[in-house]
Amino acid sequence: MKDLPSAARFGGRVMSGLVDVTSDPEALDSQGMWALVAGFEGRLTCARFRDVRSLPRRAAPGTRWNGPGRAQWTTSLDRDAYTAGVRRIREHIAAGEVYQANLCRVLSAPVTPGADIEALADLLAERHRAPYAGMISLPEHGIEVASASPELFLRRTGRVIESGPIKGTGRTAADLLDKDHAENVMIVDLVRNDLGRVCATGSVTVPELCAVEKHPGLVHLVSTVRGELRDGAGWGELLAASFPPGSVTGAPKASALRIIEALETAPRGPYCGGIGWVDADRGTGELAVGIRTFWIDRAHGRLLFGTGAGITWGSDPDREWEETELKAARLLAIASQGGPEGHRAAVRHLITETVITGG
Repeated sequence: MKDLPSAARFGGRVMSGLVDVTSDPEALDSQGMWALVAGFEGRLTCARFRDVRSLPRRAAPGTRWNGPGRAQWTTSLDRDAYTAGVRRIREHIAAGEVYQANLCRVLSAPVTPGADIEALADLLAERHRAPYAGMISLPEHGIEVASASPELFLRRTGRVIESGPIKGTGRTAADLLDKDHAENVMIVDLVRNDLGRVCATGSVTVPELCAVEKHPGLVHLVSTVRGELRDGAGWGELLAASFPPGSVTGAPKASALRIIEALETAPRGPYCGGIGWVDADRGTGELAVGIRTFWIDRAHGRLLFGTGAGITWGSDPDREWEETELKAARLLAIASQGGPEGHRAAVRHLITETVITGG
């Protein structure tokens, strides 16, 4: 495999010239420009870069993503296992242990040894624009992530903090159910409580509740939660209070995490974690929830992608499975074949006819 340079791209910036790497969130309040990945299971990697420039409009000549074959994708939970998991979560809800829990599965395929995650990020930027898209490549530290995330986890502007939880997904707004609105409100309440642990008393508000946002191939219900960071609190306290993101765990969060650990058969890694940038000099930063996200595991030669759904008492197991397919189909088609939209037969083959494994 060719040597791949360390680099990151977020918010219209490309970062290069790696200075240092740390797992200490307090570094984000020091100085310099940082890119970071917070894995769902708790691994935090913060990388400071020396050089920052505007992102070019087009990919550099000669960069090309070499994706896996359409039939090579496997999933950690097949349809039977996933729908059984939905029914199990409904039993937990009936027992009063949880109100909502996210159930996710991890898809994987062989990755070409010389595949460049930056080339995949280029392809995603061209064919699946997303408001919080980004890429971070730290090959020597086992981090190669390309995200087309539509969801804001945390935005910091001085002392002002915002989060934009997504709950509720459909092909069109007409697909959204009362269950989707109820789910969104539950998670907004959880995010309010999370931010309330680290924000000034009385400063947490909800400027927007259950707005319908259009994204490539689907729509989401999105809310906005805002607060003012209390004196003496920084990135370390903020991440400790709010991680993992509430929209991809459930409510109450501690109970949902226990259920997730029992039902899911593969670690989520960067998926459902936090991915983004921090400008420590200006006191600003923006982290996306790590959904619609690909990452490379070089040790096992795999390209991975996660997809999931929020489960409530009103969930239908088959509909929740279909939601995970909807979220994955377009992106897997892009990563596998780089083809244009409309390859429906290929997408069906990717998602429903794939060889299934348990890991």
